Amino acid sequence: MNRAGLFAPLAVFALILAIGYFGFQLEDPHRLPSALIGKPFPDFAAERLDGEGGDLVRRADLLGSPALVNVWATWCPTCKAEHDELLRIRAAMAATSAPMRIIGVNYKDDPAKARRWLIDYGDPYDFNLVDADGALGVELGVYGAPETFLLNAQGDVVFKQVGAIDRRIWQQEIAPRLAGMGMPVTGAQARGDAG
Repeated sequence: MNRAGLFAPLAVFALILAIGYFGFQLEDPHRLPSALIGKPFPDFAAERLDGEGGDLVRRADLLGSPALVNVWATWCPTCKAEHDELLRIRAAMAATSAPMRIIGVNYKDDPAKARRWLIDYGDPYDFNLVDADGALGVELGVYGAPETFLLNAQGDVVFKQVGAIDRRIWQQEIAPRLAGMGMPVTGAQARGDAG
C-alpha cells in the first residue's frame, strides 16, 4: 500500500470535522431564529393566572402600547435568575410612567405554585397568562423558559430573547428598540436601575 493510501482516511476524517465545525456552529445560542420577528403576535385565548378579568385574554388585549411578553415557570432556575432584572425594569418604567407593559406567560406550570412564587419573589407583571399545556408556547415557537418577546404598540414582534434578560440584553437590545418606538427610556431606565 502506498503512502497516499495511508493518509487518505485521515484527510477524509479531517474534512468531515471541518464541515461539521463550520456547518453546524451557532454564533450565539440566544440568537435562535424566530419566524415571528416582524410579524403579529399570534392569536390566542388564555386565562389570567390571577383569575381576574373574567373573560379570556386575547391578542387584542396586548395592543396599544409596547409590551415585553415573558415566558417563565417556577421549575425554571434561569427564570429565577432573571426575575430581579424584570423587577428592576418594572420599577424603572413605572418611575417615568412609561406605557410599556410586562406580560407573563406561565409556561407548563402549576398555577398555584406560580401564584405563590410571585408572592414570594415579587410580581413584575401587569398580568400573567396561564399556558399549562404549552399550546401558546408552541404558537410562539418557544424552545423553553425563559424566552421574551418585545412587541410594538401594534402587537408585532420586534425582538425575541431566548434565555434570561440581564442588564446587557436590556441595555443593548431592548432599551434601544423601545427608544426607537418613542418610549422615554433614558438614564436609569436604559441602565435597568430602579431609580
